[in-house]
Amino acid sequence: MRQSHQLPLVGLLLFSLIPRQQCEICEVSKEYYTALNPLISTMINSKYTKGIHAANVLLSLRLGGILNPNQEQQLIQQINTAVENKKPSLTSGQLTLAILALGACKGPDGISINYSELVGDLENKFQAEIKNMEDHDGNPLTNYYQLSLDILALCLFSGNYSITEVTKILDPESKNYYFHEQFSVDTGAMAVLALTCVKRSITSGQNKIDTTDLENIDNHVESLIAKILSQKTENGLLGNIYSTGEAMQALFVSSDYYNKSQWVCQKTRDTVLTEISQGAFHMPTATAQILPALMGKTYLDVNKDSSCVYDSGNFNISTQDPISVTPAVSASQIKVNYSVVINNAKDRIVVSVADGSVFLDVMEQAQKENATLFSFTVEESSWGPYITTVQGIKANNNDRTYWELLSNGEHLSQGVGSYVVHAGDDLEVRWSTY
Repeated sequence: MRQSHQLPLVGLLLFSLIPRQQCEICEVSKEYYTALNPLISTMINSKYTKGIHAANVLLSLRLGGILNPNQEQQLIQQINTAVENKKPSLTSGQLTLAILALGACKGPDGISINYSELVGDLENKFQAEIKNMEDHDGNPLTNYYQLSLDILALCLFSGNYSITEVTKILDPESKNYYFHEQFSVDTGAMAVLALTCVKRSITSGQNKIDTTDLENIDNHVESLIAKILSQKTENGLLGNIYSTGEAMQALFVSSDYYNKSQWVCQKTRDTVLTEISQGAFHMPTATAQILPALMGKTYLDVNKDSSCVYDSGNFNISTQDPISVTPAVSASQIKVNYSVVINNAKDRIVVSVADGSVFLDVMEQAQKENATLFSFTVEESSWGPYITTVQGIKANNNDRTYWELLSNGEHLSQGVGSYVVHAGDDLEVRWSTY
């Protein structure tokens, strides 16, 4: 198992606040930056911080002013190469993250980035998302999280988009905010950031003022913030540990839309720090999404004309061999139940795997024992391995279908390569709609 990083949490509770008049943004103070070292190490050293997947990491670390110039240049080169070689196959969200990361601040001299070309490509991908919605019952090519991210980047980098169309797309009552009838907090948060950027562009005079659009944006943000806060847990998390970072960003920029008593950001921050100390974050994308909020930053701080800040001296960011995201396993074996469920049909098997194995290990063992019933394919993503097909059946955004992971009847918030199984678990891969 990953080593636990214990923190002086009592001291953290007392001293890590910035001035009280800015309580809606409760960043970790510099004397406690060591608490963030596990996040930095994961982002820098993970085997998933490669190619286009480096964009999340570069964006996060640049917003925090954490990287040194050499490390930054390495990540920039990876992203540039990935965009150049794979641009047609990138999703709109992947291209957006590349643009945000490359344009988060004014980087080292000698690196030329053609933002107008990249933004033009994003405009085309964004229109393809909208066309797919028109042709397939409102379903985008990807999802509403990526669509909101696209709008945010087009707004920040002066791309072309229709404000009226944006307000229509990001209607809080859209089905695309929901996953199994559960409101998606990080999707809602990204929409708030996008709408806030659009509103600022109107009020600053960059876009023509339309009172109807402004009223719709205000109503949308108010509704989305209420939905985000409705998912606040007793310990202060917003949705779950992985959605909390972007939800914090959304709440930072929309303090006029809720009462301060509705959210105690210090409680949320301290719960996140406790989770970090217990090893909750071991995928670079998850760490990249939580870090900006802990440093008082949001994606709206992206500014390609503002010089990058390099303050890595406060952090331990030495480069090591890529760390494994799979927990170490022992020699002892455990038995678990594994099923593939398609409609009303269930294929079940009991398999033995090493103690400490993850969900993916169980699937691989089941496939070895019966390839007909338990065959599957997997792709690497920035969140780790992602199941694409089981028994040859592929997920389809247009049909809102996917392969759901469950343990003992509960939907998993962790991925197939991260969730550690236990003896006697009832694991399922279920063909589902969202």
